[in-house]
Amino acid sequence: MKHYLAIDIGASSGRHILGSVQDGKIRLDEVYRFANGQIRKDGHDCWNIAGLVESVKAGIDEAAKKCEIASIGIDTWGVDFVLLDEHGELCSDAVAYRDARTAGADAEIEARVMQFDELYARCGIQKTSFNTIYQLWALKKEHPEQLEKAASFLMIPEYLNYALTGNIVHEYTDSSTTSLLDAAKKDWDYDLIEKLGLPRRIFGRLEMPGATVGEYKGIKVVLPAMHDTASAYLAVPARDDKAVYLSSGTWSLLGVENDAPITTGASCAANFTNEGGAWGRYRFLKNIMGLWMIQSIRRELNGVQYVEGKAADATAEALETLADYEKGREYSFQDLSMMARGNGYNVTVDVNDQRFLNPKSMIAEVSAAAAENGLAPATVGDLMQCVYRSLAECYADAIATLSDITGKTYTSINIVGGGSKDKYLNSLTAEATGLEVFTGPVEGTAIGNLIVQMIAGGEFASLAEARQAIDR
Repeated sequence: MKHYLAIDIGASSGRHILGSVQDGKIRLDEVYRFANGQIRKDGHDCWNIAGLVESVKAGIDEAAKKCEIASIGIDTWGVDFVLLDEHGELCSDAVAYRDARTAGADAEIEARVMQFDELYARCGIQKTSFNTIYQLWALKKEHPEQLEKAASFLMIPEYLNYALTGNIVHEYTDSSTTSLLDAAKKDWDYDLIEKLGLPRRIFGRLEMPGATVGEYKGIKVVLPAMHDTASAYLAVPARDDKAVYLSSGTWSLLGVENDAPITTGASCAANFTNEGGAWGRYRFLKNIMGLWMIQSIRRELNGVQYVEGKAADATAEALETLADYEKGREYSFQDLSMMARGNGYNVTVDVNDQRFLNPKSMIAEVSAAAAENGLAPATVGDLMQCVYRSLAECYADAIATLSDITGKTYTSINIVGGGSKDKYLNSLTAEATGLEVFTGPVEGTAIGNLIVQMIAGGEFASLAEARQAIDR
């Protein structure tokens, strides 16, 4: 029996999960977990990239103690990157996507390079302030010497692979989040890259999931769908083509799979995105702020800072407005869900408002937005009810828009990821959409990662066969 190792890294934590096929089902064994946080460096919020490398290697060593590993695959969030010089050394920081450096970059590109509707028609990627194209524009302004020195552009999981194998291999699904790919050709849009004044040489040939990167301590390193949402979508056990997929975690990614990109004016106006999927498919989806809002509120209630070294004055002031806040209490996600249940507070906010991307205090920002819409929350229960109902309403609106754009009527929602465990949010989603909700698997991203490795390893002949092996 072969064992495969999925290394799934999110914005708050990472985990190493061994997968094998037993009695026709994919079985999972989590062997290592580590925290992933940010540090303040040179005026920016950055990932601790050296710490990530150390954690990845430590987890592989732990997994290797348990069994022989056939292959390793790494997936992470999208859009973020590093630059390497000609000697293979880092020549940029791993600035995190929630950092403020991209402010105004979209307007500058639209004024000097091309309007967004033209950009969207080429790349098919929604406009968000943290898109890689805007990060690179900001970097070119602040540190042009880094781009001049750079020999290679690597997305975060590509760099982690490089740290393991010494080989630079670029992967399609994660690269598709950059807004620098020609959506139809599934390759870099070098004309766009040159118009942006970026060095063409740093963008190397793209490989599809399933390709081999190299070896680490004698273990094969394989490309899964390296963007975590691309992996999560592979694990969705949809019953038919009328199902909407919802990968529910820090972000809520709601949409469907298509054989071709949709880059129409209606799609652009709705700000839907066409991200690359495994085997050249497209994930047509809406990127919704998601459980980040709940995670952030919980951190603030528990006195935890997301970015090391950032001031917490705004949070302290916001906590004073919540009548039932208990200082020193350790609030769990279940606590927050229970406090929202049965609460009569009915004010909602636009969860996709950029004000919630990286506020000084999520509690303060949600409270201010709710006050603008009628009434500020007076308790923790009010606050949570506001966020929960706002998310459910946003899901319903996104599905209605999706139906209008595709001309299809959807009858169910398949929720995968950590958010699939939140029964209250799932029930509100069913109520708001009027659709049947199916949940699980919770470890959808890791399973999708493993599926690609297992197909490459000969365990399954196709994605359909692999999906039948998901234990649910």
